[in-house]
Amino acid sequence: MNRLYHYPLSPFSRKVRLSLAEKRIEVELVEERFWEQDADFLRRNPAGKVPVLKMGNRMMAESSAICEYLEETHPSPSLLPSDADGRYEVRRLVAWFDDKFNSEVTNKLMGERVFRKIMGTGYPDSANVKAGSKAIKYHLDYMHWLLDQRRWLAGNELSLADFAAAAHLSCLDYVSDVDWNRSEIVKDWYAKIKSRPAFRSILADQISGFPQPNHYNDLDF
Repeated sequence: MNRLYHYPLSPFSRKVRLSLAEKRIEVELVEERFWEQDADFLRRNPAGKVPVLKMGNRMMAESSAICEYLEETHPSPSLLPSDADGRYEVRRLVAWFDDKFNSEVTNKLMGERVFRKIMGTGYPDSANVKAGSKAIKYHLDYMHWLLDQRRWLAGNELSLADFAAAAHLSCLDYVSDVDWNRSEIVKDWYAKIKSRPAFRSILADQISGFPQPNHYNDLDF
């Protein structure tokens, strides 16, 4: 059985979970409190980060590398376009969300409001929270601009770029940190991606100490 070591509110874990589910690859989910740096987990990934995917005798780390591996070994349904320009745009946007969005928004909002509590590292830094709340508006506006020209973020077909964005936004949405009224286009995109079967297990996540907001499982919200 394939096994994914993950944390439910890790956007990188969620990106891999979405890719696995979209490709209908069965996997056992093993929750990993990665910040505790358990010796067994560090043997699986010395970097001490989730997700880690075990397939057969192979142990794989780094979410984008895992997703690319899945694309090559399980090409249908495809999450990367067939042309070089299209693949570039998907990879550019995956990097945008996993680097820029993560640094400017996810780390500042989830890191302060959620992970400080979970890890017991003190109270939220209000300056970081304020900066994250300001930055997400810019990113939602950028998504609006993209989706105003395209059916999906990177083009006219669903891609890994959509899953990368949805992974981050779904984590923030769990703690009600997304103003969906800022853009009807982005809100409609998110409702559409939430309605996919691949999203079901993510919508079922329950995190101790952080009850789901009322709208979280609402596909229309």
